[in-house]
Amino acid sequence: MIVRKCPDGTLILINQTDHCLLSGRLAAHWGNSRFAKPRPYESVVRAAAFHDCGWYRYQTGPLSDAQTGEPLSFMKVPLDEVQLGAFQSGTDWLTDIDPYSGLLINKHRTGLWQGRYGAIRYPVAFNAKDMGPLLKAFIEKNEVRQRQELKAFDPKEFWTNYRLHQVWDLVSLYFCVDQIKNDYIEPVPVSYDGGENDGVRVTMSPQDSQTLKMDPYPFGVPELRVYLLQKRLPKSAFASREEFIQAYFQGESQLLEFRIIS
Repeated sequence: MIVRKCPDGTLILINQTDHCLLSGRLAAHWGNSRFAKPRPYESVVRAAAFHDCGWYRYQTGPLSDAQTGEPLSFMKVPLDEVQLGAFQSGTDWLTDIDPYSGLLINKHRTGLWQGRYGAIRYPVAFNAKDMGPLLKAFIEKNEVRQRQELKAFDPKEFWTNYRLHQVWDLVSLYFCVDQIKNDYIEPVPVSYDGGENDGVRVTMSPQDSQTLKMDPYPFGVPELRVYLLQKRLPKSAFASREEFIQAYFQGESQLLEFRIIS
């Protein structure tokens, strides 16, 4: 869950599964005369749209900090047997539907604890670093599984799709974690024919609070509208988890709309 404190004392919560739906919309419209369209399209877009399915369980009863009373952001949720089991169940669920999609979200998950395997030079945010024995075992088991499953696919094409997956994830998070602002992301792949880390820098320049210019522009439509569901709570800290949970379920949902232009 993405947690944002507002200047007026209210709180914005964005579920990971809503963030990944935005990521999936970016993937679905990706590709034009300069940027290659995702391939295999259905599997790659499906992975982008459901890559955080392992958070569904947590979202049924999110946690708050016992000392501060504030809801936990996704970077602070304990990686215990329950949460790691939920990640594993999410991977297994999507793999059963689509093995290629399942492999992509599996590699995405383990990569988050290992610098995204060097796929992105900037930004370097949202890369968890603290690894206990449970997490190390989870990564080791799933990396063995990834190597085995990758034998069924083109490894060069898959690596490009993994890199694209990181781009869509980070651009979606860009909309989620703060007001839009001047920033960039690199390297962004433009084709399936380049080297391991080839790509371009894509800059992001707000034109107003809801309009973002991306250069070079990577989408196949003249203007892409994206949507983000958020929940607003009346305050940022709660006397008990019970009070927070009630506020969480009662919170007002708001649909934000952004325009991405060239």
